[in-house]
Amino acid sequence: MAKFELKLPKMGESVAEATITSWLKEVGDTIEMDEAVLEIATDKVDSEVPSEVDGVLVEKRFDVDDVVEVGQTIAVIETDGEVTGEQGEEVPEEVVAEVENTVETARETAAPVTAETADFTASERFYSPLVKNIARKEGISPEELEGIAGTGKDGRVTKNDILGYLENRSAQKPEKAAVETPGKNNGEKAPVTHAAPVTASGGDEIIEMDRMRKLISHHMIESVQTSAHVQSFVEVDVTNVVNWRNKKKKEFEQQEGEKLTFTPIFMETVARALRDFPMMNISVEGDKIIKKKNINLGMAAALPNGNLIVPVIRNADQLNLVGLAKQVNDLAGRARENKLKPDEVQGGTYTVTNVGTFGSIMGTPIINQPQVGILALGAIRKVPAVIETPEGDFIGIRHKMFLSHSYDHRVVDGALGGMFVKRVADYLEAWDTDRKI
Repeated sequence: MAKFELKLPKMGESVAEATITSWLKEVGDTIEMDEAVLEIATDKVDSEVPSEVDGVLVEKRFDVDDVVEVGQTIAVIETDGEVTGEQGEEVPEEVVAEVENTVETARETAAPVTAETADFTASERFYSPLVKNIARKEGISPEELEGIAGTGKDGRVTKNDILGYLENRSAQKPEKAAVETPGKNNGEKAPVTHAAPVTASGGDEIIEMDRMRKLISHHMIESVQTSAHVQSFVEVDVTNVVNWRNKKKKEFEQQEGEKLTFTPIFMETVARALRDFPMMNISVEGDKIIKKKNINLGMAAALPNGNLIVPVIRNADQLNLVGLAKQVNDLAGRARENKLKPDEVQGGTYTVTNVGTFGSIMGTPIINQPQVGILALGAIRKVPAVIETPEGDFIGIRHKMFLSHSYDHRVVDGALGGMFVKRVADYLEAWDTDRKI
């Protein structure tokens, strides 16, 4: 019999740790190769950790809500055969102890240092390292942390609990400011508008938000409170695009083995427009504007459970239509199967969302921080339109859609925001119907 150490796999260059959300196997359970043993979560992606061997789970090194660093042993699996490679080598106990001491020292050294470092050791309540780090970063005192209701095992405060608490705390700040703001005319304090209390009757169903929905909620509120949202709308004639795609989609699939949707076409035009208007490809940090070198397009994708995720196409302006189609299909497919890597949903510089998928003709999307713009694609519809010709104007049936551009008015004025979305429309209307694949 041999023992195999199941380690937390590397999930991307920017991801150093993950939180265990649930164990799919218990000690004593039989496990097959590639069968999922547990579920983990980063700030962006939930994923499963599969076993690399057949065997029996004999030890779990961590509990639910524990934070595990990449490369750490999560569990031990006993196998019938020999384990090859580094996993099968016996490590002396003194070496293991030395490594553990080194890791512990590194953790203490790497802990965020603030002017007043909160001490949570005096509490009898257990807090995971992640929860304590969030509390220190957000300035939550030990007394304040004690008052947060926990939904974890034995009332433990989970990451979702503390994020939900921070969300509610930040939402209350504008109310306090409103109380202290003098009225325009008589100097009186402005009235405070409180959210109406929600009550559940006997026939109502109470549904707990899942982890991703809580993160989305927090992200959306943060974006609205950070950016001054404003919108510009343009109606665009995409008849040439529709006709070209209808003519080429079968040939494209036979030649490339990929379906040709409208999304890569829109992504190509957005990337071209961002090259024309680089000040839409920026982020804001305090009083500084960071102009991004790379054009990394986020592609908002709806998941089967109703949640939303935004995989990123890196260096989109350097890809041709075939490359974009393959990227779009791959990311969308793996998003639906919950197989995206954490790095694949980070680093976006501008986002595109297709609200037309659900029948909407336009939308006012919320900016995906720390970006400054997001483009919503409305449904493509056949509509009667005035067609101008040298011989005169006439009414004809055209394929049209609305482009809705939300942008951050702190750094993007109406001229830039409007010219950018108009440039996207111009590229679509000028689509070459004789274009080769």
